[in-house]
Amino acid sequence: MDLTVGPGERVAVVGASGAGKSTLLAVANGAVPPSSGTVEVLGQDPAALRGRALRRLRARVGTVHQHLELVGPLRVVHNVNAGRLGGWPAARAAWSLLRPQGLPEVLAALERVGLADRVFDRTDALSGGQRQRVAVARVLVQDPELVLADEPASALDPALSGRVLELLGGPASRGGALLAALHDPALALRCCDRVVGLAAGRVVLDVRAASLSVRDLADFYGAAA
Repeated sequence: MDLTVGPGERVAVVGASGAGKSTLLAVANGAVPPSSGTVEVLGQDPAALRGRALRRLRARVGTVHQHLELVGPLRVVHNVNAGRLGGWPAARAAWSLLRPQGLPEVLAALERVGLADRVFDRTDALSGGQRQRVAVARVLVQDPELVLADEPASALDPALSGRVLELLGGPASRGGALLAALHDPALALRCCDRVVGLAAGRVVLDVRAASLSVRDLADFYGAAA
């Protein structure tokens, strides 16, 4: 697979289940080593980094995981603050579990996703869509240069889906980038600048969103199948 995402780009990755979308994002955030070739993220190879250097790189990359990776029994404020743990000393991170740190920033992020009133609720008391928005707020407080989002709006209605993609694309407007795996072709066309289609782990489509239609994407899914 040969794929480059440049500064300022919002790229949607589409394809059928099993096409390799989640694997691509996992390789990009260093969670999975590439089986061949090389990967460069923000000018560095995650597979070549260890310890503090790897933590510094991961602090620059925000990820919305498909399974969210939230801790259910913790309050919302703690799950949102997890986005800043990479930049905090261990003592501050531990103290924050007793007395939440940076509360104004957490509230601001939750306000942007419509959940400011749930800041002290247990996360496992929220609906699936609300938990998804908590995961988005976690990335917002992290303020990364690169956002990797795996189906970040799968549990949201169309209006909220567009809002979430707009928020996650914020770093791209400041010279960063967004790479989002999406299952909704209309959302990809509406919120991203470029659409990359995968089939069996290979890039088979790479075009500007403005030159595509929903019908074109429907044809792509048919061909990929």
